Amino acid sequence: MKFIYFVGTAGSGKSTLVQAYKDWLDYHGIDSIIVNLDPGADSIPYVADVDIREWVALDEVMDEYSLGPNGAQVVAADLMAINVEKLTGAIEGIKTKYVLVDTPGQLELFAFRESSNVIVDALGKDKSMIIYLSDPMLCKNSNGFISSLVLSSLVQFRLELPIFNVLTKTDLLQKEEMDKLLTWFSDPYSLYGDLLDNDANPQTVVGMELFKALENISVFGEMRAVSAKEGTGMEELYAAMQLQFFGGEDSEPE
Repeated sequence: MKFIYFVGTAGSGKSTLVQAYKDWLDYHGIDSIIVNLDPGADSIPYVADVDIREWVALDEVMDEYSLGPNGAQVVAADLMAINVEKLTGAIEGIKTKYVLVDTPGQLELFAFRESSNVIVDALGKDKSMIIYLSDPMLCKNSNGFISSLVLSSLVQFRLELPIFNVLTKTDLLQKEEMDKLLTWFSDPYSLYGDLLDNDANPQTVVGMELFKALENISVFGEMRAVSAKEGTGMEELYAAMQLQFFGGEDSEPE
C-alpha cells in the first residue's frame, strides 16, 4: 500500500485533482482509495473511502471548544493526531494498492502542525510521497513563482518525503503562459533572468536571494502540467509514482 499526499495552497485544486486522478486509475484498472484529511471540508467532489470527519468534524470542534473557524481548524488538526490509530486502522482494513490522501485546504495546517508528522509516520514514510500543486494564479510572475517554490520546499523539509511538483489548473492558462512557468522550473536561469528584468524593489531583491537558496538545495528540475478539468497530466502522475516506488517499473494492475 503506497500513500500519495496531495498538498498545496487553498484553492490550488487538490480535491478535484484527487478525484480526476482516481477516475484515471479506475479507468486503467489500477486499484486505489481516497482518504480525506480535511476536517473542515464542507463538501468534497468524491466519495471518500476513509474520512477524518468521522472522528474530527470542524463544526463539532467549534461547539465543544467555543472557537471560531480559524481556531477550530488548529484544534482539529491536532485532534487528528489523537485519532491516528482509528484513521490508520480504517485504512489498513482496506485492501488496495494506492492511497490518495487529500490534505487540508489550508497548507499551514498540514505542513506546519506536528499532527501531520504523526499521521505520516503512522502510515509509513518509506512508502509515501507528496504531489505538490502550484496554483498558476499565484505564480504567474517570477516573484510569485519563487514564493510557490519556497512553500513546496518547506513542505518537503517538514515532512521529509519525496516530492513531485505539478502546475495545476493549466486549463486556465494560455499555452505560452504554461510553457513559461514550466521553463522557469526546468531552466532556473531563465527564471533568474526574468527576476533581473523586474524593477529593483525590495520584493525583487528578496526574490533573488530566495532563488539562490533554492538553487543551492537543488529544488529545480521537473514540473509537470496537469488539469483536472481536462484530465491531462494523469499519465505523468502515474509515472512519478512508478519511479518513486518501483524505480520506474510499471506495477501490474491487480
